[in-house]
Amino acid sequence: MGAGQSKGKITAQDKAILDMKVQRDKLKLYQRRVQVVLDREDSLARELLLKGDKRRALLALRRRKYQEQMIRTTDEQLFNLQRLMETIEFSLVQKDIIFGLEQGSRVLTQLNREMRIEDVERLADDTAEAIAYQDEVSAILQSNMSTEDEEAVLAELEELERQEADRLQLGLPHAPKGALPEHEAVDDVAETEDEEEAELNAGEDREQPERSRNEPMLA
Repeated sequence: MGAGQSKGKITAQDKAILDMKVQRDKLKLYQRRVQVVLDREDSLARELLLKGDKRRALLALRRRKYQEQMIRTTDEQLFNLQRLMETIEFSLVQKDIIFGLEQGSRVLTQLNREMRIEDVERLADDTAEAIAYQDEVSAILQSNMSTEDEEAVLAELEELERQEADRLQLGLPHAPKGALPEHEAVDDVAETEDEEEAELNAGEDREQPERSRNEPMLA
């Protein structure tokens, strides 16, 4: 009877492993979903350059770079945490792992807010509300992006300008305009992935009562 109780007990390490799996699965979902947003930001930057609006084109590219970096950093962090758990005694790194998972959860929540295609379209609007939003986004990005990322964005802007100049010189059609295909793609992807994410959350929630019964209070 005692052995059965011990076998059913969920340890702190079990919880960390489950949380890590849920976070990595969510990140994979978000990577697929956010790609539509990244593509739209790229096409919007091209459209804005054609209109001579270099400032907003740069804003779209900065937002895109920031989101790409957020995904890459979170993926690397979760990979490193998993490797840490596999190679070092859990009790020795428990605090670091728990802190890393809490940080990863916050980033995933933030990344989920970055997936609204309508927010991308607001980067090109001229309403007072949209302009205020653009100023807010610009301030946040400039305070959070590294010098290296900023230089990469400026280089990307120069490359887009060169590409569009070449198109004009050669008489080639410009990049497609409009956001309808992206909206449709977001709806199609999001409908399936919302269901997958709901299943992930449901699986995580089912573990909560068991954890509450079996886990000791932390000091």
